[in-house]
Parts: sequence; C-alpha cells; structure tokens
Amino acid sequence: MRRPTVLATAALAFVALAAAAIALPLVVQAQGTPQTVQLTKVDVVRMATGFRASKVIGSTVFNDAGDTVGKVDDVIIGEGGKEPFVVLAVGGFLGIGDKLVVLPYEQLKTMDRKIVMPGATKEALKDLPTFKYAAD
Repeated sequence: MRRPTVLATAALAFVALAAAAIALPLVVQAQGTPQTVQLTKVDVVRMATGFRASKVIGSTVFNDAGDTVGKVDDVIIGEGGKEPFVVLAVGGFLGIGDKLVVLPYEQLKTMDRKIVMPGATKEALKDLPTFKYAAD
C-alpha cells in the first residue's frame, strides 16, 4: 500500500509545480541597447503663471491693434509631439458661419493676459485654407 501513496504524492507535487510555473510572471529581456530618458528641469514657479490649454481654448485672439481676429477652437500637438498648433475659428457671427484655420502656436503671443497674433487681420485669416478635424 505504500507504493500508491508515493505515486499519489509525486503526482500532486508535479501538479503543484506545474501550477506554480504557470502562475509565475515571465521575465522578458529587452533587446538592443538600453534606452534612457533625458529629463529637463522646469521653473515650476514661472510655469504656474502661464496659460493652461483649458484656458486658451475658447479665448478670443486679438491682433496688435486690439481688434478681435478669431477665437481659439483647439490646440493640437503635431505627430512628432513637439510642435503645437492652434485651431482658430474666424469669420462668422456669434459662432455661426465660422471657418476653422490652423496655424503654428508660436505665432501667438501673450500680452497683458490676452492672446495676441501680431499683424493678423480677419481677412488674412479667412483666406487661409479651411481646416477640418480628421475622423477618429
């Protein structure tokens, strides 16, 4: 009778080891050279006084003469992840008949807590190609 007990114990041990092996996480080694991330220190006090995207979107855009030339519809980060663009709604009246145009964000300046596009006119912005959002 001792032989079946030894076989049963061996079988249980095998099943337990197999279950443990399946449950263990696999260690995967990365291929190629190790990658590092370059971190840059940012002046957090200066950044805290800047414009958040949530505050920029919906803001009126003025030219340097103080005339309203459009409204920020959106801010888009380019595919490379480094170049922000601004989508402006121009023309129209009370949001009806607006045309969307897109420009590099660097063309906007902030002056006296206002968003300014120096040298811009409504007519020049209306002449830009119409921007349409891509379907998701």
